[in-house]
Amino acid sequence: MPKFQYSAMDSAGKEQKGVIDADNENDATVKLKEKGLFPTSISEAKGGGGKSSGKGKAKKKDKYGGGMVFGAPVIKRKKLTTFTRQLATLLDAGLPLVRALRTLERQTKEVLEKRVVCEIADAVEGGQTFSESLSLHKKTFDKLYINMIRAGEASGALEQVLNRLAEYMEKAARIKAKVKSALVYPVVVIGIATVITSGLLVFIVPKFAKMFKDMLGGEPLPGLTVFVINCSNILKNYYFWPPYGLTVTIIGVIIFKLLKNTAYGSYFIDMVTLKMPPFGSLVTKSSVARFCSTLSTLMDSGVAVLQALIIVRDTAGNEVVARGIQVVHDAVKEGEGMAKPLESTNIFPLMVVSMIEVGEETGSLPDMLGRVAAVYEEEVDLAVEAMTSLIEPIMIVVLGVLIGGIVLAMFMPLIKLIEMIGG
Repeated sequence: MPKFQYSAMDSAGKEQKGVIDADNENDATVKLKEKGLFPTSISEAKGGGGKSSGKGKAKKKDKYGGGMVFGAPVIKRKKLTTFTRQLATLLDAGLPLVRALRTLERQTKEVLEKRVVCEIADAVEGGQTFSESLSLHKKTFDKLYINMIRAGEASGALEQVLNRLAEYMEKAARIKAKVKSALVYPVVVIGIATVITSGLLVFIVPKFAKMFKDMLGGEPLPGLTVFVINCSNILKNYYFWPPYGLTVTIIGVIIFKLLKNTAYGSYFIDMVTLKMPPFGSLVTKSSVARFCSTLSTLMDSGVAVLQALIIVRDTAGNEVVARGIQVVHDAVKEGEGMAKPLESTNIFPLMVVSMIEVGEETGSLPDMLGRVAAVYEEEVDLAVEAMTSLIEPIMIVVLGVLIGGIVLAMFMPLIKLIEMIGG
């Protein structure tokens, strides 16, 4: 019989891992539930020889166009938010789940989105739960989404959970858009400054250097002019052709990406990001808002606190914050509260720790987390506005110094040349 590896939560909220014999993934899920385990992931063990029940994984033909050549179809994040909101509305109106899914399938215009919704509806009609059918498309539905749906099914409040999911996704999209908007302006200005400065150094400065050499002879040039000419020679003769510098830059980018994919490298880069002004404050506030909002949404939906912390850790998006959440998870697992472990991480502000401590003492932790998330979402807005207003004059000054310095360096010998001609 095929073997399947699984990760699951027991009734006490502790994570369990192991291998189970089953005919397929659905059979493995049923057997785990009979043992009182709450499966979070199931995959075929190496050499197990089992048949996967995932329809999205098979290369097959369907009514929405041929074989799955490029892998499983994916719904984009923005479309997924709309899908979640529409599904919640249809269920609120009293439609059964399958009929609501078929309605959304007919309304959807994009082929890949139609395929995903169709396969989910087929799986539900085939006897799987909604959360199990979503787990067939893990590239579209992450752990947060699937576990919240699973909690909604268990509590009988699927419509409310879908509404909470839609609200959470909309808030997360707004925060992400605001952070990106804060970074667009400096990136564009730096790009323009780099292009203009490189153009002057590569094409204009060498012509002036040749003119100075021909007309001034052995006369010494001003120090600023010599510096600019040397920069021009390095850029022209060593960076672009032969492309030594360009090659080094490409290798550096590749090494950075490889480093980012390692645990220690990712931790170091994220730590630098959290500490680097002026972006560190914005990243910290964004991470706190994400943590509080996600944990509040999960706990409000009925997900156990330990399982919720695991999901928040896996969706943190920052290795430093993820390790801090792991510390909190381990402490809560041993029977402690959240406040002291959060304070020991030195990531979360004292105000956040104090409010979480009050929430634990009063038994209203999800509500308190939601309030903290709302406060820090406002803080992100203010931080974005402050950063934008601060960066604009700094970039203008930097651009002026670069261009003005090059122009001044070229005009200083011209003044000397004019004086010589006049004399």
